[in-house]
Amino acid sequence: MDEHTPLLHLSPESASEDTNAQRTGVSSVYRRIGPQLVGSLIVDSIPVTLSYILQNSTQTVSILVTGRLGPEELSAAAFSMMLAFVTGWCVALGGGSALDTLGNRPTDLSVHFQRCVILLWLLFIPVAILWAFIEPVLLAIGEPARLCKDVQAIMRILIFGAPGYIAFESLKKYLQCQGIMRASTIVLILVSPINLVLNIFFVHYTPLGMLGCPVALSITYWLCFILLILVTFLSPTHKANATWGRLQLQAVMNLKSCFGFLKLALPGILMVGTEWAAFEIVALAAGKLGELSLAAQSVIMTTDQIIATIPFSFGVVASTRVGNLLGARSAIGARNAAHASALTSVLVGSAIMTAMLAARNDFGYMFSDDEDVVRLVSQVMPLLASFQIADGLANACGGTLRGQGRQHLGAIFNIIAYYVLALPVGITLAFSTRMHLGLKGLWIGKSICFGSVRRLTHMILGQVIGLFTVGAAEYIVVWLGTNWDKEVEKSVVRNAEEAKRRTLLEQHE
Repeated sequence: MDEHTPLLHLSPESASEDTNAQRTGVSSVYRRIGPQLVGSLIVDSIPVTLSYILQNSTQTVSILVTGRLGPEELSAAAFSMMLAFVTGWCVALGGGSALDTLGNRPTDLSVHFQRCVILLWLLFIPVAILWAFIEPVLLAIGEPARLCKDVQAIMRILIFGAPGYIAFESLKKYLQCQGIMRASTIVLILVSPINLVLNIFFVHYTPLGMLGCPVALSITYWLCFILLILVTFLSPTHKANATWGRLQLQAVMNLKSCFGFLKLALPGILMVGTEWAAFEIVALAAGKLGELSLAAQSVIMTTDQIIATIPFSFGVVASTRVGNLLGARSAIGARNAAHASALTSVLVGSAIMTAMLAARNDFGYMFSDDEDVVRLVSQVMPLLASFQIADGLANACGGTLRGQGRQHLGAIFNIIAYYVLALPVGITLAFSTRMHLGLKGLWIGKSICFGSVRRLTHMILGQVIGLFTVGAAEYIVVWLGTNWDKEVEKSVVRNAEEAKRRTLLEQHE
C-alpha cells in the first residue's frame, strides 16, 4: 500500500472475515498481523513523521536563532512556543482529529474539511484574546515580569500566523484521510530553509530582534498553507480520488453537522491540550527553580516537542487506517491495524530511547554554550528517554480511539494520568524540603504517573514501570473496551446521516 492506493478506496474485507475472531487472544491477533502490515505502517508513518518533525522544527529553528541573543531571549522564545502548542496549536491538532473519524467517505470529505477550517478558526478566537492579554495571567501565577512582557509581545504577533497554521493542519489532515501522506512533507522541505533565512534576517538584521521570531513564523505558516493548496491542486492522486467539490457554505454550516463535528473536535482538542498543558505546567514550575532550571527545561521541552512527533505520527497513521477500515466495514482489518500500530510504536520507541541515552552528555550544546545548562540537561535526559516506549504505545492507542470517534476517552485518561497523578508527584518531589530534587523531580513525576519511587536509587525503574502502566492501560482500553463490529455500525450511521443531510440540502437548493 502506498500513496497511489488511497485508504478511502480500500475494499471491504468483512465479507470474507470471521468477525468472531476479534474475540480471540492477543497472540492470535499478532500472528495474523504479519510483517507486511507492520512494514506498511512504518512506510506510511515516515512521511508523516518527517512532516511533523519539519513542522515543529520551524519553531525549533526560531528558538535556536533567537536564543543566540541571550538566555532571556531563549527562555522567552521557548516559553512562547510551548504556550502556542498548549493553547493554540492543539486547536488544529486536536480539532482536526474529527476528520480521522469522519473522513472515510469520499463524497463528504471536502465538506468536512471546509467545516473543519471554519469551525477551528472560530474556536481560535478566544485563544487569540488570551494571547493578546497573557501578561497579567502569567504575572498572576508568579512568572518573572520580564518573561511575561516578552511572551505577550511574541504571542500578539503570532496571532496573525495562527489561522495559517490551523488551515495548513486541516488541509494536511484532509489529504492524509485520502492516503496522501507526502504532500505536506514536500511543502515543509521547501519552506524550512526559507523559515531559517526569515528568522535570521528578522531576528539579527532588523530592529525587531526577538520579535522577528513570531514575524518569521507567521509568514512561514501562511506560506505552508498556500503551497499545500498548490501541491493539492497538482496531485494526481487527489484528482483521481475526486473528493473535492465546490465551496458549499450552506452544507458546511448546517447546525446538526457542525454539532456532530464539534462533538468529536472538542474532546480531540482536550485530548491533545491536556497532555501539552501538563508539559507547560512543568515549565512554569521550572521557572520557580531559577534561571538555570528554566533554561535547561526550555532545552528539554523543545527536544521533546521534536521527538514526540514520531509517536504522534504513528497515532496519525493509526487513526487514518482505523477510520478508513471502519468506513470500509472491515472490523478485523481495523482491529489488526490498531494492534500493529501499537507493536510498531513500541519497537520505534525502543530505538529512540537508546539514541537519547547515548547522546545525553553532549546534547545540550546544540542549544547553549553554558556548561551548567548542558550538565543539567544531561542529568534530566535519561528521564525523558525512559518513557519513549510508553509514549509511543499511548499515541498509537490514542490514534485508534480517534479513528473510532472515542476522543473523549483519551481526554479523560490524560486528565487522570497527568493531573491526578503525574503532576502532584513531580511537584512534590521538586519542591519537597526533604527530597528537593529540583528539575529532576518534575520529570520524575512526568515519567512515573502510576509508579511509585521510594528511593532515589530506584527512580529510573519506578518511572519506566509507571509510564509503561499508562501506555498499557490505554492499550487495554482499545483491546478489551472495543467491539469492532459495533464501531463499524457507528461509522455507517455517521456517514448515512451526513449523506441524508446533504441530499436534503441539495433538494432544497
